[in-house]
Amino acid sequence: MFRIQKCAMFMGASVVEYKRGISNALMITNKQRSAVGSNVTKQNNSFNSTSMKSKINSSSRRAQSTGNNVPTVPLAAVNTAASKDESREFMAVFPDVVRDLTDAGKHLDIPEATKWFAKVLQYNVPGGKKNRGLATVFAYRMLSPADQLTPENLRLAHIIGWCVEMLQAFFLVVDDVMDNATTRRGRPCWYRHKDIGVAAVNDGILLESGLYQLLRRYFQDKPYYTAILELFHDVTFKTTLGQYLDLLSSEFGRKPNLDNFTMTRYTAIVKYKTAYYSFYLPVALAMHMAGFQDEEMHRQAKTILLEMGHFFQVQDDFLDCFGDPEITGKIGTDIQDGKCSWLVVVALQRVTPEQRAILEECYGSKNPEHVAAVKELYKLIGLPATYYIYEEENYKLISTHIQQMSRGMPHKLFFNFLEKIYRRER
Repeated sequence: MFRIQKCAMFMGASVVEYKRGISNALMITNKQRSAVGSNVTKQNNSFNSTSMKSKINSSSRRAQSTGNNVPTVPLAAVNTAASKDESREFMAVFPDVVRDLTDAGKHLDIPEATKWFAKVLQYNVPGGKKNRGLATVFAYRMLSPADQLTPENLRLAHIIGWCVEMLQAFFLVVDDVMDNATTRRGRPCWYRHKDIGVAAVNDGILLESGLYQLLRRYFQDKPYYTAILELFHDVTFKTTLGQYLDLLSSEFGRKPNLDNFTMTRYTAIVKYKTAYYSFYLPVALAMHMAGFQDEEMHRQAKTILLEMGHFFQVQDDFLDCFGDPEITGKIGTDIQDGKCSWLVVVALQRVTPEQRAILEECYGSKNPEHVAAVKELYKLIGLPATYYIYEEENYKLISTHIQQMSRGMPHKLFFNFLEKIYRRER
């Protein structure tokens, strides 16, 4: 969009102040933009790792020379995925899920394995926000006529919602191993729990296999069984491809090649790694359960939900860098891991050669000073301000696309999902 030297004015303000700041930023004149560019390009052409900190600090002082103080990053509005009653109803089914998957009568000869599986389930599946599982139940309630919302059908919706949560847990367990992550949902990642190590990969496979056991037990006689089975397989395949793209972009844990960090690559990673299973899967499952088979209806829903998935991942990337770990439940590591995140992709579009040299030196490094230098550079070139403008503009754009949907899909369903992620803080 544009360079905002006064990006600090957005960081830490109230929602009202933040909106006022965006309004002011959008009215920056060409003369002001030129002045910003002039100040930034006056940086010293020399660069080495020992002078990096002073270079960043010097640039930061120039950026603040207008007299604006640097507050902290504003927290987004807190949006929950469901009411307390809906969450309680959902959680009430989880003990049955564990019991179904670990019934000692099925595997009398391997009691140690079934006990271990119970621990894997209890530690990794129910501890998060459960938005994907709850979204499945909510969508089914919204799409089904009242006479279909029987206790039996609602229980099935809860079961399939837990299947989605188990898929999510599988992805997170193995992803944390690959990323060498530290915390997840406010506590140690599973592979770090009691030094489980890479054996956690097998636990992830258990979680994925378990969801198909549940599907066969509860849905084998349903007319939509084949459709939901194929949907789970297809989305899992797509997500795995997305994970590969993510690992490829970060050079499989080695120093990343920033030339590969394009918006095209980023969009592909987000679409496959996040959007399909986080947004499309829950709604598509509910549509099949509710009897929605129209291909155009599914196509329109997928288009909107993939847009939301992209929106969600951009938020996630921002929170990884600027979020509060006590609220997000995890310590962000995208910079250390050299991830192709929205922040670094946008940064590469606007940095000077001297600033790019800083990214080349510091991005993908686990050195705390290097990580701090990247974050300081993000602030200097206005990424927090750009993010907030992006959030506002894309919220309006997705809202417009929802309003343009046809084929009888309830707009309220999609607006509800959009409101749940708008200005989220975790």
